Amino acid sequence: MDAGERRWRGESARWGFTLHAAALNGEGLLSSTQLRREIAARNVARGERFAHEVSYSETPSVIYGELEGAHGNFLDAAYARIVTHPEWKQRLRKSYTASRFVPRAADRTRYELECATSSDALLMNIFCYPGVLRRAGVCALLGIERGLQPEFGFRPRVALGDGKVDRTEIDMKLGGLLVEAKLTEGDFQRAPMQRLERYRGWAEVLDVERLVVRDGVMQSWQLIRCVLAARACGLRFAVLCDGRRPDLADRWFEVMNAVREAETRTWLGMVTWQELARTLPQRLQAFLDEKYGIAG
Repeated sequence: MDAGERRWRGESARWGFTLHAAALNGEGLLSSTQLRREIAARNVARGERFAHEVSYSETPSVIYGELEGAHGNFLDAAYARIVTHPEWKQRLRKSYTASRFVPRAADRTRYELECATSSDALLMNIFCYPGVLRRAGVCALLGIERGLQPEFGFRPRVALGDGKVDRTEIDMKLGGLLVEAKLTEGDFQRAPMQRLERYRGWAEVLDVERLVVRDGVMQSWQLIRCVLAARACGLRFAVLCDGRRPDLADRWFEVMNAVREAETRTWLGMVTWQELARTLPQRLQAFLDEKYGIAG
């Protein structure tokens, strides 16, 4: 066992969760760009079966559309449930910031969850699939009770020192668990230190000396906000990301290392898409493998 593997195993044991074997063994590890290209190639290959477009950006994206009640970015059973649930259906209208790279962009509005690399779409494919949240393996992995209904785009409205509230949006709430999902994103965003100082009691939660700050700019700001939101709401928080992206796991370890309270750290964790895939129905597993290369 080399030094890198010892570090991964030691950190995993320390925080009480595991990483996918690829992250531990150094196999199949990809950068964000490489993963985007892999998923794009997979979806170009399967796109001939569905209505789709390909962007003309440096790393092309496949953008799906609905045709006769089917949507190439979603498994049929999940999509059928999404469009009959008003709040879930509204999530499909999340804006797509790269629309300018889509041919004939003025023809119709494109949305983020139509993009083949959308982590929100991946999240909904899994948790809107019939019966998933009644499966013992899924619930045990996430530490949740059976039969919950997911809430997507949850806003915890954490109080700020100036009397206002934070407008942070967290990808999903499952009972007492908050989940932030990542797939091909490059990082967890950045922000100046002044943003942190707006939060009440932030210094009780985080040790600023342990945060990664470069030239007055905090790294992994999105995760920091999620930790503060979970702490304020008395909820647990987990990052859900790809086992081929240990760089994202590194960023999460850095943030957790800055959390002062041992009790708060026990509320934090990480699960990979690959770990989750192993607990899912075979039809859903096959879809994830074909479309994203996510194999349990």
